[in-house]
Amino acid sequence: MKIFESIINHKLSNITANELLKYGEQFNISITKPQAQKIANYLQGKQINIFDDRERTKVIKEIAKIAGPETAREVNRLFLQFTK
Repeated sequence: MKIFESIINHKLSNITANELLKYGEQFNISITKPQAQKIANYLQGKQINIFDDRERTKVIKEIAKIAGPETAREVNRLFLQFTK
């Protein structure tokens, strides 16, 4: 299972705004292009383990500062989809 987690975490550290928009549409999560760009810029190069509740919470708090609390909740929903 660790390899699966590594692949997802690596993908997040290299995600683009367009990919975030695509995943948002796929999982019915409302996110604007400017929000996706800000979030992608934040995630770029970060070594984040979204399978760890504390790390995911920290990232979501940062995303809330960048794009607002509602978007952060939506992104958290998306992250939870990835971890299932």
